[in-house]
Amino acid sequence: MSTPPLASGPDGPQALRPLLRTVLDALDAGARARGGPLPAGGPEQVAARLRDAVGDVLPERGDPHALRTLVDAFARTAADPAHPLCAAHLHCPPLAVATAADLAVSALNPSLDSWDQAPGASELERLVTAALAREVYGTGTPATPDSLVTTGGTEANQLALLLARESHGATVRLVCGANAHHSLPRAAWLLGLPQPVVVPTPHGTLDPDALGQALTGLDGPLLVAATAGTTDAGLIDPLPEIAARCAAHGARLHVDAAYGAGLLFSDRHRTRLTSLDTADTVTLDLHKLGWQPVAAGLLAVRDSRDLTALRQRADYLNADDDTEAGLPDLLGRSLRTTRRPDVLKLAVTLKTLGRHGLGALVDQVCAHAREFAALVDAHPGLELHAPPVISTVLFRPTGATDTTVAAVRRALLTDGSAVLGRARLDGRLWLKATLLNPATGPDDLAALLHLAAASRATLVEGHTPR
Repeated sequence: MSTPPLASGPDGPQALRPLLRTVLDALDAGARARGGPLPAGGPEQVAARLRDAVGDVLPERGDPHALRTLVDAFARTAADPAHPLCAAHLHCPPLAVATAADLAVSALNPSLDSWDQAPGASELERLVTAALAREVYGTGTPATPDSLVTTGGTEANQLALLLARESHGATVRLVCGANAHHSLPRAAWLLGLPQPVVVPTPHGTLDPDALGQALTGLDGPLLVAATAGTTDAGLIDPLPEIAARCAAHGARLHVDAAYGAGLLFSDRHRTRLTSLDTADTVTLDLHKLGWQPVAAGLLAVRDSRDLTALRQRADYLNADDDTEAGLPDLLGRSLRTTRRPDVLKLAVTLKTLGRHGLGALVDQVCAHAREFAALVDAHPGLELHAPPVISTVLFRPTGATDTTVAAVRRALLTDGSAVLGRARLDGRLWLKATLLNPATGPDDLAALLHLAAASRATLVEGHTPR
C-alpha cells in the first residue's frame, strides 16, 4: 500500500484539490437529500440511517470511497444552521470565507503551544487578540488590555473565575443572577470557590438594587458576573448600574457577553453595551454573532497583568534561555497545551468584512428578529413574550399548555421541517427563535411562523397543516 498523501508540503495542495471536490459534491448531495433544516424521523431513525451508511467503522481493508460516503451521510443527517428554518440555538451559519480559512489551519496543522510549531500564527494571534481587546476596552485605559482565544464562552467564563481567584484568593465568591449561564456556577465548583450567591431575576435580567442588597450582606472578595445576551431570551443586564454597584462595594466585575459582544461591531446597537469597558474580564464568542466555524471564543481582560497567573514553564516548550533569546512564550496564553490557531479565521473575517461589514450583519439579524416579533404579535393564534433585545424571539401558541408547547417543538424536529428552541421564562415554557442567518428573508419568517402555528393546530385540533 502506498503512503496516503499529506495535506501540506509541496504536494499538499495538489492532493487536496480532488478531495475538496469530493467533499463539496457530497455536501451538496447530502443537503439535497435532507431537503430541510433537519433530517426527518427523529433520533432513532436518523441514527439508524447513519449507521447503515457508515457500516463497519474500522474495516480490515480501507474503503477508497469513504470520504464521499461519510460526508454525504454527515450532511444528510446534519442540522444546517444556514437553513432559514433552523433557528433554535446560538448556532450560527459560518461565513464561507472563515470556513475557507479554517481549511488552511487544518492543512498546515500549527499548534500554539510553542513558537517553533506556529511562528506566524503566534504573531497573528497577538495582533488579533490585541485588536479585539481594544474593541472591548478602547484605547484610553491606564492598563493595557488583552484577550485570549478560547474554545467558547464556557472556557472563557472558567478562565475569568480562575483569574479572579488568582487575583483575590480562593475565598472570592461569585455573585450572579439566576439568568447567568450554567458555566459560571460550574466553574466556581470546579475551582473550589465558595458556593455562589444567586440573585433572583424574575424579569430575566439582574436587578441592580437586588444586587446591591446582596453585596451589602457579604464579606470578603466578591466577583459579580453580569450577562450581555442571555441564552434564553437574549436579554442584557443593566451594565452601567451593575458596574456602579461593583465600584461601590469593591467587587470585581465579569461580563459574559458571549452572545451580545457582536453588538460592538454595530454603530446602531453597540450602545446597548455601554459600561462593558468597566468590566475586569469579558467573555466574547464569535461563533455566535461573528459567524465563525466552531470554535471561536475569547476572554478579554482590562489589565493584561492579570494574565501572569497563567504562566507555566515546560523546558521542551519554553525554556528560560529560549525565552531570553527572544522566542515568544505561548504557554501563558491558554490553559490548553496543544492548541489549534482558530485565530486565522477570525483574522480573515475581520479583515475581509471590516467593522462596517460585520456591523451590517449584526444589524440584519436584529432587524429580522424585530420583523418576526411583529409577525408573532399580529398573529391571533400566537403570543409574543416581549420585543427582542438582540436576535432572539420568544413566543408560544395562545392558550397552550407547557406540555403542548414542548410537543409542538418536538413535532417540528421529528418531521425535520423547522428547528426551534425552548426557554422557560416568567414561569412558562416558550418557543425560541434565535435568528442568526443574515440571508433570512420575509418569506422565511412567515414560513417559520406558519409551521409553528400549524403544528399546534395538528396536535390540539387534529387539523392537517398546509
